[in-house]
Amino acid sequence: MELVFATANQNKAKEIQTLIPPFIKIKSLNDINCLEDIPETQTTIEGNASQKAFYVFEKYKVNCFADDTGLEVEALNGRPGVLSARYAGEMKDANANMDKILLELKGVENRKARFKTVISLVIDGEEHLFEGIVDGEILTEKRGKDGFGYDPLFMPNGYNKSFAEMDLSEKNKISHRARATYKLLEYLKQIKPA
Repeated sequence: MELVFATANQNKAKEIQTLIPPFIKIKSLNDINCLEDIPETQTTIEGNASQKAFYVFEKYKVNCFADDTGLEVEALNGRPGVLSARYAGEMKDANANMDKILLELKGVENRKARFKTVISLVIDGEEHLFEGIVDGEILTEKRGKDGFGYDPLFMPNGYNKSFAEMDLSEKNKISHRARATYKLLEYLKQIKPA
């Protein structure tokens, strides 16, 4: 069985391949010559993940999964949420996005936040959703050099360092993406080889 991961990142596809049963072969968007920008026009994280997966399934006639991730800040009524990558503008600048959050939370005591990843898996037109959430808080300043996106601002509950201060193996044990991916993998392991 072949399954396309709706990403152009070959390393992400290879990483998933090492985790799933060998009878499922993971391909990336490059492997199916999908080079266009896949639309992400929905108002929710779940909606964007579904939109991407169904776009690939319908246009390329392949089974597929796609993910979308957002940071939800309680004091900002769940923003930036689905707009996380573009929060400070279309240039998708991580530092500008973090600076905007810090400005909006200046003097705010409630710094509760959560990262949420949703994976949409479409097999033969049928969709299955897998969600991963990690709760934490927004720091008052950026800390750490690793990671990407909002990682320097986000400290998960039960830890005294940001995601950007953790090494990748530590972050991958607890991250939202890891939790959603684990649920996807558990589902894929139940599929019997044809």
